[in-house]
Amino acid sequence: MMDPVITSAIIAASIPAIASIVVNLIANSKTSALMKYRLDVLEKKQDKHNQLIERVYHLEEGQKVQDEKIRVANHRIDDLEKTTG
Repeated sequence: MMDPVITSAIIAASIPAIASIVVNLIANSKTSALMKYRLDVLEKKQDKHNQLIERVYHLEEGQKVQDEKIRVANHRIDDLEKTTG
């Protein structure tokens, strides 16, 4: 059998170690939850940004089509002015 003094020393030393492990586990779980929340918020912001970029791209494409239509219309007007003038 082990000496009672050694046994009590082992028990006394293990209690703070176990408490420290438990406290670290709790702190890590809270930190992980906070990081997950922040990542979720950032992902939502990124999704909104990406949607904005996509909408701007479509607007620019539509603007190119309108610019081409205006250019063609102006060319036709110029041609009509030349033939009637």
